[in-house]
Amino acid sequence: MDRVVLLLLLLCVAPLVRGYPSGLVTDSCVDLLPHHSGQSPQTKPAPFTVAMDRSSYKLGDPVKVTLQASTSPFTGFLLEAREVGGLSPVGSFSMVPANAQLLTCSQKTSLVQQKSISSANCSVSKVCFSQPSNCDPANADCYFMSALMVSGEAIRYEMKGPSNGYIAFGLSDDQNMGNDDIYICGIGSNGMVQVQHAYSTGRTRPNILPLGNVSGITVSVQNGVISCSFTSMNIISLQRTTGFSNAYYLLFVHGPSSNGQIRIHTETFISTKRINISNPEVVQDASEPGIVKAHGALMLISWMTLGSLGMMVARYLKKTAKGEKLLGKDVWFVVHVGVMILTVAATIIAFILIFSYEQQWSGGVHPVLGCLVMILSFLQPIMALLRCAPQHPQRFLFNWSHALNALVIKVLAVAAIFTGLQYLDKTEDQWLVKVMGGMVGWEALFFILLDVQSRCMVNRTDTLELTAMTNEGLLVALFFLGNFAFLVALLVGIGTS
Repeated sequence: MDRVVLLLLLLCVAPLVRGYPSGLVTDSCVDLLPHHSGQSPQTKPAPFTVAMDRSSYKLGDPVKVTLQASTSPFTGFLLEAREVGGLSPVGSFSMVPANAQLLTCSQKTSLVQQKSISSANCSVSKVCFSQPSNCDPANADCYFMSALMVSGEAIRYEMKGPSNGYIAFGLSDDQNMGNDDIYICGIGSNGMVQVQHAYSTGRTRPNILPLGNVSGITVSVQNGVISCSFTSMNIISLQRTTGFSNAYYLLFVHGPSSNGQIRIHTETFISTKRINISNPEVVQDASEPGIVKAHGALMLISWMTLGSLGMMVARYLKKTAKGEKLLGKDVWFVVHVGVMILTVAATIIAFILIFSYEQQWSGGVHPVLGCLVMILSFLQPIMALLRCAPQHPQRFLFNWSHALNALVIKVLAVAAIFTGLQYLDKTEDQWLVKVMGGMVGWEALFFILLDVQSRCMVNRTDTLELTAMTNEGLLVALFFLGNFAFLVALLVGIGTS
């Protein structure tokens, strides 16, 4: 009986030892420590040396590595090649001696790594985010990331997707770029996949940070599909919020890289809501809905086509069809009022659409500009209804205030459209913004030409009045041909954004 008690006591106090009869100590892949033996690493100088036959090489060159003991023979060793400053194994070993064997740790087992990233346990034990929604990570065209809370301070991240440069995800406190905690899985300058930690400050290249407390990195690239898995104990920092228990929006991007430097992403996927990593769920992508695109299209048509027509008619075409009446009013006046009513109506509809969708103040410059345009547009017809008669001595006050308010609305609307297109346009060269710039330049050119034409004819005789009207009509017609081309290009771009 005493022997049984003694045996039980020994079992209770004995240290935990993991056995690896095959010698493949996979637990040591990350830190190279002998976890299976229960022993602490020594602090004395190492009794062996590792030497290479060259100090420099290029991708694909073989490097001879010699491991030599100075005194006693080896009882075991684990040797791994890593990029300077990184934790991921690089390259592969061959021609190993008979008493050694290969241990697969990371991207050299790309098939095993890709199988390990799956949608299993999504919403059960981990948060998952994919595009297309609920796609299978085993498919080559699936963008996928997951986050698993391993402990109170450790999160296991996975990400995978097709790219010729990099994929990355960020944690953000809003749905816009800026102040985001980012992890990048990309092809480095040596052609190998690496994990980077970064912080974004806006629509510029993010600031690369030290990798920090990251372990268990496994990476691969095969047939144009990049994947990375790692465990991070880094505090999530967005400057405004810091910690592990806060809720964040998920941002997933992919794009090209050049010599290991990431370039602007070509596509962005954003979660529909904030998520808490400790609460497993499947997150949906907040792709730009049709209501947002309709808002942009209405504002573009209102202030870059209809509004321009109304302003040109009132300023330059009053002499056209002079004396002809429509509904008891001059033709130019009827056209001006009708077009501007459509402009204001479309602006109000666009305003209602976007606020019914957002249902909250999203912040930023764009909504501020939009609200100012809405308020001033609403005031413009009220001012017109309260105007005094043309012969009234104070009529000039209305004329100047009406024209000045229209100019302010135009400038604010153009600025609002520019900021809105920057939000919609996820392309590298921001081509929608450039087309908008061309449209504004085209309009400014014709306003200048019409103004010059008007001033040149102000002191001419009546015999040249018909010529002046013809020239102004031709300029306006030519302007709207170009304006229509720009408008179609922008509407198509908004529709496909």
